[in-house]
Amino acid sequence: MTEDAAAGRRSVAGPVEPRIRTALGAVLIGFVGLLGLTVVVLTARHGAVLPVDRAVHAWSLHHRPSALVSVARAVTATGTGVFPYAAAVAAGLIAGRDMRRRLGYATGALVFLLLGQALRYGLMEAIGRSRPPVADWATHASGFAFPSGHATTSALMAGLLVAAIGHRACGSRAGGIAAVLLGCWAAAVGLSRALLGVHWVTDVVAGWLFAAFWLGLGATVIRTALPAHRR
Repeated sequence: MTEDAAAGRRSVAGPVEPRIRTALGAVLIGFVGLLGLTVVVLTARHGAVLPVDRAVHAWSLHHRPSALVSVARAVTATGTGVFPYAAAVAAGLIAGRDMRRRLGYATGALVFLLLGQALRYGLMEAIGRSRPPVADWATHASGFAFPSGHATTSALMAGLLVAAIGHRACGSRAGGIAAVLLGCWAAAVGLSRALLGVHWVTDVVAGWLFAAFWLGLGATVIRTALPAHRR
């Protein structure tokens, strides 16, 4: 192997290990956090609502003027429906450098999102946590509460888009700004669910933890199993 080739291998492999460690950290934090929160929720299922849930819910009921409710409804609408799947396709199109890769990445992102949604739905049905009282709702909701579907989905959408932008513009200022904006948007979607009274705040936190786990797992698999992506 020539010196240039060896240097190339070092430059490629260098940043990969920290990225894998970061992804594994997200898996660990998401899994342990979600597991712990699930145990707490199941333990309290037949007792009182968690104090933090009750406090945040009571605060939201007294701090949501009509203008803020309208904004929250608009924000929360972006975390469901066609938006998640359009975002997955967009992430694939952004990440790919030619049409074949773009289509492949878009397909992979859709599959990743669908598998995550299926796992989240199974967890939600297994836990079966009830939502806050219907009289407190300021928007429509259905199904069980834990983890929040909107919080999970918006965080997954943001993660896919951040990863795609980072793949094409790693280290750029524009990429950093986009990551911050997407993170703020995902946080706003999750918080809107508590503000609108359709979720307990721990449902939202559980959604974020689930997304961290799933995104970290996906990143770890890609970085480990697909050397071609290590650049």
